[in-house]
Amino acid sequence: MKAEPKNPFVYWELASHDAVKSVAFFEKAFGWKFAYDEKTTIFELPIPKEDNRFTGGGIFTLRKAKLPFVTLYIEVEDVDKKAKEIEVLGGFLVIPPFDIAKDTRICLFNEPSGVTFALIQARKKNP
Repeated sequence: MKAEPKNPFVYWELASHDAVKSVAFFEKAFGWKFAYDEKTTIFELPIPKEDNRFTGGGIFTLRKAKLPFVTLYIEVEDVDKKAKEIEVLGGFLVIPPFDIAKDTRICLFNEPSGVTFALIQARKKNP
């Protein structure tokens, strides 16, 4: 039985100059099927229903940034605690922890060389 890695990469986002063109490319190249979310304006690669973890990704058109970029999300148990640890270890918080939905909290940070990553925490839903 394989142990799951602690704090795995669980989601990705591609900020593109043309999300529609990027989505068409990935759908043709890899057979992926994206679904457009009007609320977030992100083309989401859906998470399989049988998967109880974050997995998948999304593509959106750039809003403020000038250059396209990819963000990798790392799942953690406590975003706020991990954000403080990142600062102590020499990282820089680009966007401090905040809620993107009632059950999801994220933050963006630069590791010491300046590369941006994101933390994501899913709050346990009450049954």
